[in-house]
Amino acid sequence: MRRWISVVVIVGLVSGCEPMPGGEADSDGGGLPPPGSDGGAFAADAGEPSADAGDAPVDGGFEPGLDAGDRPPPPPPSDAWRVVGYFTAWGVYGRDFHVDDVDAARLTHINYAFANVSASGECVLGDPYADTERTYDGDAWDDPLRGSFRRLQLLKERHPHLRTLISVGGWTWSTHFSDVALTEESRRRFASSCVDFMARYGFDGVDIDWEYPVGGGLEGNGNRPEDRHNYTLLLEELRRQLDARGEADGQRYLLTIAAPAGPSIIEHLELAALGGILDWINLMAYDLNGAWSEQTAFNAPMHTYEGDRSPAGFEVDAAVRAYLDGGVPPDRLVLGVPFYGRSFAGATAGDGLGVAFSGAGEGTWERGVVDWDDIATNYLPRMTRRWHEAAQVPWLHDPTTGLFISYDDPESLRIKRDYARGLGLGGVMVWELSADDDASTLLQAVQ
Repeated sequence: MRRWISVVVIVGLVSGCEPMPGGEADSDGGGLPPPGSDGGAFAADAGEPSADAGDAPVDGGFEPGLDAGDRPPPPPPSDAWRVVGYFTAWGVYGRDFHVDDVDAARLTHINYAFANVSASGECVLGDPYADTERTYDGDAWDDPLRGSFRRLQLLKERHPHLRTLISVGGWTWSTHFSDVALTEESRRRFASSCVDFMARYGFDGVDIDWEYPVGGGLEGNGNRPEDRHNYTLLLEELRRQLDARGEADGQRYLLTIAAPAGPSIIEHLELAALGGILDWINLMAYDLNGAWSEQTAFNAPMHTYEGDRSPAGFEVDAAVRAYLDGGVPPDRLVLGVPFYGRSFAGATAGDGLGVAFSGAGEGTWERGVVDWDDIATNYLPRMTRRWHEAAQVPWLHDPTTGLFISYDDPESLRIKRDYARGLGLGGVMVWELSADDDASTLLQAVQ
């Protein structure tokens, strides 16, 4: 079951602002900022509408699940094509989205976000109540494990093909990674704690979400120039300990990371080395624009376009090419796609694209971030949908209110899926599962 609300925020025109967090929310205390958060402030004179701003408006709205009918779920995706979905710990609260609500037949892997990193440099529970204590139907008060972790174990029993990974860190909880990666001893201690955590709670691997080595993350995070190489060493130690535990257990445990799309932060990764250590890299190819941008623009455009004033390289294709050119094997790169949109307020000019705006627009759970389910139910029916042929994404615009929403829908996600398949990439990752509708409309599109 899902519940959502729309948050309407009225703001004045601003001349400069730090990037707004998005993607993650609620109890994690923040979100995924733009992967290349070296870009810009709001601009009152952000330019005229794009000269090739797309096709004519598309009449009518998309109905969730319309292309799904009453067909039964498909067989699980093959091992050659991964469909990785992030499940957020805080989803069980206001979103009322629980592990039992996950359409697991359409996934190969679930990444649980997040475990925290303690000040002593160890992997620890992020939300003990949601993770291990909350009681569900069938749980007993004296069960040693409850909460979402127990539900994941039961979900795997019903879907034996499914694998789960514990994601560590995230935007808010990357504070201590630089210290963790600094010395041989600190790396060994952290890796040991993560492997023990994984085994204790029944996960099949570890996903590291350090945002970000060297810099570009939350203000106040520890970082140093040595992070670039130390991150490689940290992942090597994790790989070593996971392999040792796997040999003892007769299993093979997975090691992945969530990685940035912004060019200035990609430079802080030793890509060729990571491609040889990791099972795969989840490329966060979204949050390329938002309320921190100079003008209204797309959250996850496939390509740049005429009139685009985003920093160079802020497009999905450029990010993918950077990893491949850097030495990451295609089948070890998984393309991340958003199940949410970015909204802008006060974009009254033209068709809303490439114009000045006054700040973050309405949101489902926070300003500027609108879940797909909310978009399909509450915005598509009353706003004009447009399609940008060059960027290969849609947008919504209301010229009266100035609301502009950049988002992905089944059409754009099928294009991204086919693009990833065409390059021989390892699959698609989605952030995040609670934002889809009850018919799994977006999840179907990336199969």
